[in-house]
Amino acid sequence: MIRRSFIKKAMTGSVFLGAGSFPMAAFNEPEILKLTILHTNDQHSRIEPFESGRLKGLGGAARRATLLENIRKVEQNVLLLDSGDIFQGTPYFNYFGGELEFKLMSKMKYDATTIGNHDFDAGMDGLLKQLPHANFPFLTTNYNFSDTPLEGQFKPYKIFQKETIRIGVFGLGIELNGLVPGKLYGNTQYQDPLKMATKYATILKEDEKCDYVICLSHLGYKYSSNRVSDQVLAKESENIDLILGGHTHTFMDAPEEMVNKKGEKVFISQVGFGGVVLGRLDVYFEKNFKNKCTTCKNITLKD
Repeated sequence: MIRRSFIKKAMTGSVFLGAGSFPMAAFNEPEILKLTILHTNDQHSRIEPFESGRLKGLGGAARRATLLENIRKVEQNVLLLDSGDIFQGTPYFNYFGGELEFKLMSKMKYDATTIGNHDFDAGMDGLLKQLPHANFPFLTTNYNFSDTPLEGQFKPYKIFQKETIRIGVFGLGIELNGLVPGKLYGNTQYQDPLKMATKYATILKEDEKCDYVICLSHLGYKYSSNRVSDQVLAKESENIDLILGGHTHTFMDAPEEMVNKKGEKVFISQVGFGGVVLGRLDVYFEKNFKNKCTTCKNITLKD
């Protein structure tokens, strides 16, 4: 049953609603399924809270771990996802090469991540060396590693089952040429993100019969140029329900709602960088999956 507090908020419009908000009759349904999606991006080896600047005192892996533990005590169906650039930014990476970051994410029980450009900063051999410390999959559809040391290390997508909700998650990375020194990514072949997104979102929605499809994107939120961004992806794709972005370090208070090629709603969310904010979206599914409702309450990590 939907809690009274949620019904009150939904009816007064005091929370973010969308994705085909429930008709009033839906509140009388005997069963509403809730999926809690938690997400980060561009952590950049930030283990401790920021010590100075505009973000002084914010963030920290210990705070995030405590918050995650508390949320999981309350919520039954939780997914914890990341959108890349786990590496680079503090001496922890320079000294440990990414081992600590992966171990901490494993302790926090991340479900999946994708690959950001800075995750190549120790080269492919450096990334490969640290992968045994990651107890979660790396998802990428548009990097072809077939002629590199990373061949066979990553999956294009993963399906999660939460009660009767079937969730498909896939990943997209940014063009590395001109952004990352060639020696760090070697013979990695970059493939068109729009084509790969269309291919795998369709597989997940139509072939794998997923009720909800999430893209972990490290393309960037938006650009003044014609570079592919999350906004472009949302407008030019099909079958994606939610894009969790990274790369541009964009702090968003709430997801942006857009319309895809089929006229269906798709949401974009990104939570800055450095682990300052834990993104949270709660998606409520009608038991027949004909309608769903999304609420958002991102959480800043502070004392």
